[in-house]
Amino acid sequence: MSEKRTIGVIGAGSFGSAIANLLAENNKVLLYERSESVREAILRDGKNRNHVMHGDIEVTGSLEEVASRCYLIFPVVPSQYFKSMIMEFSPWLRPDHILIHATKGFHCEFDIDTMKPEDLKLKQIKTMSELIREETCVVRVGCLAGPNLAAELAEHQPAATVIASRFDEVIHEGQHAMRSDRFQVYGNRDLLGIELAGVLKNYVALASGALSGLGYGENARALLITRGMGEMIYIGKALGADKRSFLGMAGIGDLIATCSSPKSRNYSVGYRVAKGEKLEDVLASMTEVAEGIRTLKIGKLIVDHTHANAPLLQIMNKVFFDGFDFDKAIKMLMRVHVAADAEYLDI
Repeated sequence: MSEKRTIGVIGAGSFGSAIANLLAENNKVLLYERSESVREAILRDGKNRNHVMHGDIEVTGSLEEVASRCYLIFPVVPSQYFKSMIMEFSPWLRPDHILIHATKGFHCEFDIDTMKPEDLKLKQIKTMSELIREETCVVRVGCLAGPNLAAELAEHQPAATVIASRFDEVIHEGQHAMRSDRFQVYGNRDLLGIELAGVLKNYVALASGALSGLGYGENARALLITRGMGEMIYIGKALGADKRSFLGMAGIGDLIATCSSPKSRNYSVGYRVAKGEKLEDVLASMTEVAEGIRTLKIGKLIVDHTHANAPLLQIMNKVFFDGFDFDKAIKMLMRVHVAADAEYLDI
């Protein structure tokens, strides 16, 4: 049998570790981790962030080594660090590399706390695939998104994801690398739509966690998820995405998972804040990033600029950043008039 190829993963957080383990079922994996102490702990213990690391995973602190040994690479880095990482990585990347990122967040070329909607230019808000194309010579770019809670992947539970790209070979390479008996991989050509689906579900998950923290039940959550998906479609359409991308695994699939599970970081943040903890204390206690907080702020700028229909996003901004009462927010949302069910499918 031919020797297994080596695939790169950038970032050894919880989700990066899960991706590395999935890839290692079919390939050898070179996992980049900046921290020397984390690398040493993985080598010593064979574990990282509650993941038992596969024997075919090798750890490195060199981006140059990843670029030289791997042509298929999965960057899994929080959005606020993604640009600095890709700029550092850029000198060693080649046009023949394939990059499939798994980051569910936006990059902004401005201070999100001081930007005014009337001054905003949408091109200042970038997806991770746009950053890769702008900062590197890599052309074949994709993203991975879906209902992929890292804690469940660590338990080897069955799951599925979507790999999106404008290039068929990116989808095929990603599917070949990741698909297994426990992990199904679907393809999609709407790269922007799949990226936006993965990002926008974050703020709905915050709201869902808050709903649970207040003691509301599954009827209310079903309402929240359904109307939240409608908002995601409105915002996605305003940014040029295909609404069908929000109706599949990376849209409604990911939305259901992250809005229903305490294992979701965004759900947990919403739950704890609704229980009375201060947002800054909750965030300070977390070892990994909850992208929903940035998504709320950036999403509000997008909605105010494009006038997309997103009352949940607007009210959650008031709750998390202006001290607005949760119960009053829910009552306000219940009074929002909607002419027909699933009207967002007609836009």
